[in-house]
Amino acid sequence: MALQATPYKITLDISDIDRGVYESVKFTVARHPSETEIRLASRILAYAIFYHPQLAFGRGLSDSDEAALWEIDLTGEIQHWIDVGQPDAERVIKASRRAPQMSVVVYGNARLWREKTIPQFGHLDNVRVLALAQEELAIIAAKLTRSTHWGVMISDAQLYISDGDQQMPLPLECWHGELPTAP
Repeated sequence: MALQATPYKITLDISDIDRGVYESVKFTVARHPSETEIRLASRILAYAIFYHPQLAFGRGLSDSDEAALWEIDLTGEIQHWIDVGQPDAERVIKASRRAPQMSVVVYGNARLWREKTIPQFGHLDNVRVLALAQEELAIIAAKLTRSTHWGVMISDAQLYISDGDQQMPLPLECWHGELPTAP
């Protein structure tokens, strides 16, 4: 019998000072049986970083032809494709052709990925690569529970994640393209 995805009920209070976005959102996200807490936390934080009313989670690990997150307009067209992790250059290039905006939120030890992969798509203007600081992300992911309420403040390329007990800074590096700007 196949393992089932685990649902997580998430509440995010987003204060994105850089983009002028202030929203409180609730959603349920499924954690694939093979997905780590760090990847799940990265998907949730990517949701906060790129928040838009039409942003939704794709099937991710269970469907390789979908984004981790994507913004689809009312006509069904993909406006923003967002991957999480260290996708190969071919996937990034393919996704950049399917949407006007393509973003990758990188986590983990990705220096080698950066050196080898980004030059293969570095000529693409619609691709953005953001990296989450590894140590801080691991601490934040460890606080993830099946019912999580985080405050996420974004200011000057720095995320501040609060869970009611404490606030944790999480640096955000831009490795390619530009940081998200006002919608």
